[in-house]
Amino acid sequence: MRSSNDGNSNLDSRFSQTLKNVQGMLKGRSIPGKVLLTRRSPAEEDDVWTAKKPNSSSIANKLKPSPPSIEVSSGEVQKSSVGARATDSARVMKFTKELSGATVMLGHNSPYSSNFCIDKLRELAWSGVPPYMRPEVWRLLLGYAPSNSDRREVVLRRKRLEYFECVAQFYDIPDSERSDDEVNMLRQISVDCPRTVPDVTFFQQPQVQKSLERILYTWAIRHPASGYVQGINDLATPFLIVFLSEHLEGDIDSWSISDLPLEKIFDVEADCYWCLSKLLDGMQDHYTFAQPGIQRLVFRLKELVRRIDESISVHMEEQGLEFLQFAFRWFNCLLIREIPFNLVTRLWDTYLAEGDALPDFLIYIFASFLLTWSDKLQKLDFQELVMFLQHLPTNNWTDQELEMVLSRAYMWHSMFNNSPSHLAS
Repeated sequence: MRSSNDGNSNLDSRFSQTLKNVQGMLKGRSIPGKVLLTRRSPAEEDDVWTAKKPNSSSIANKLKPSPPSIEVSSGEVQKSSVGARATDSARVMKFTKELSGATVMLGHNSPYSSNFCIDKLRELAWSGVPPYMRPEVWRLLLGYAPSNSDRREVVLRRKRLEYFECVAQFYDIPDSERSDDEVNMLRQISVDCPRTVPDVTFFQQPQVQKSLERILYTWAIRHPASGYVQGINDLATPFLIVFLSEHLEGDIDSWSISDLPLEKIFDVEADCYWCLSKLLDGMQDHYTFAQPGIQRLVFRLKELVRRIDESISVHMEEQGLEFLQFAFRWFNCLLIREIPFNLVTRLWDTYLAEGDALPDFLIYIFASFLLTWSDKLQKLDFQELVMFLQHLPTNNWTDQELEMVLSRAYMWHSMFNNSPSHLAS
């Protein structure tokens, strides 16, 4: 019988080799697979993305999207500020083909077996969605838009009208018709909206803040179990940007929401409201009293980091740093405050592709995010740790750094998620 030390040695060896494969992929070396990374012009920048999920045979029988295969041709990799990225017109064609089907399948057992399955859409979206397809894909991933394309326009029109009626019933009323708690909640939302994504000028427009206020207040009134919790304001911003992108062109810094007719603004708000609701339905106890869901995930994050990198775990304990002191905000705002806002929608492609499994997968993303700076963190004392983790050096991050975080997260999830003994002392 092999000793436990032999088992640990084999696990560490497999872990090291897998990590080398991921790092090699990002450095332009080849790992098994068939996606070609090629040069492209700057004009193609916005409509392409990288597929960098590492390969793992351990998930072959899971419904979780299978990792794309990757092949890097020598001499064809362009090193740029955003790293090597794939023109990958084949994946664009896959999105186009599947989304053009009459029915987006909700499971493998549907009678419409020749049509598209939502699992395939999740697999494609995990590695990034072309920006111009993102609004439609996000609506489908969240189950807001119906799978049947013939019904989609009718259902969206009905849901948008329902949102408009809720705003009229709950928001467009005098304070005298609100309870004291509702008045206080609306006041807190109105204070938080100007603070939302303060480094992006678009969100400083009064009409943008008013849209956020309507969305958040209406959501809070209709979800009394939690009500409004600070941090939910951040979660509405990716939806607002994505659904506005259907109506506004150019860079976000040049957008003006006042250029849109009020009808379009309400359509965008409604889509944000319903998609935010769908997202939060899967993590309700993250935003109820004392936010127990987040506290559980922070504890699991601590355990995972200890298993992956015991040295940093020991150092943080010796310095008296608790994971709640920095990771609570990560789970509360889903890293929106930690990375450049231009990377958020790409990160959220992966979030939404995870579906109901997102809360569990966040643990692996955040472990990968934290351990990006493992060597640096082990040299800091308590005060320096707190300051560093509150002001992480991500301002100059590009897609390459984000893809590395997601690749490691996928790898660790494949290794540890169905092997709880790996996380034991």
